[in-house]
Amino acid sequence: MSRIQATFEGLQANGRRALIPYVTAGFPFADITPDLMHGMVAAGADVIELGVPFSDPMADGPVIQKAGEAALALGVGLKQVLAMVAAFREKDATTPVVLMGYANPVERYDGMHGASAFVRDAAKAGVDGVLIVDYPPEECEGFAAELRAAGIDLIFLLAPTSTDARMAQVARLATGYVYYVSLKGVTGAGHLDTEAVGRMI
Repeated sequence: MSRIQATFEGLQANGRRALIPYVTAGFPFADITPDLMHGMVAAGADVIELGVPFSDPMADGPVIQKAGEAALALGVGLKQVLAMVAAFREKDATTPVVLMGYANPVERYDGMHGASAFVRDAAKAGVDGVLIVDYPPEECEGFAAELRAAGIDLIFLLAPTSTDARMAQVARLATGYVYYVSLKGVTGAGHLDTEAVGRMI
């Protein structure tokens, strides 16, 4: 059983919802991220979503874009993010960590060795789940299989505009949990319609 599954089963048994905060890796300082992660756990986080800085974060609003730009300027890339996860794991072997990012850093990982090398190193570092914003389900069955073999959950996005067919496809491939995008547009923008979200869920 994965750490994510174990966490959700424990929450369900206790009648609780999951608190899953997000932080951009390497912001505001490259070496502070593991401490921030421990702080989130101390404050009640059940799962941590760790954003991987990328130069063209098309789905992110200005706040996350600026945080990512600052982290990139400090030399924080995917390898450095995995090192941060490994450092976090030295003191916390139970809290699930999900990496959120884009396909390009994964495909160019380790001098173009790509997704297979990333999956190998992510498993070694202690990553529990991966959410790649621009990997649609129909294009990543091979990647999904590699992650499953390494014991890493693949998390997909669903949105208010998702069709029934897309929902069924995501339900077939996704493990861990499904990330529902509650707002149209980039992160941090617009008004949250909680009634509409409730109907979709």
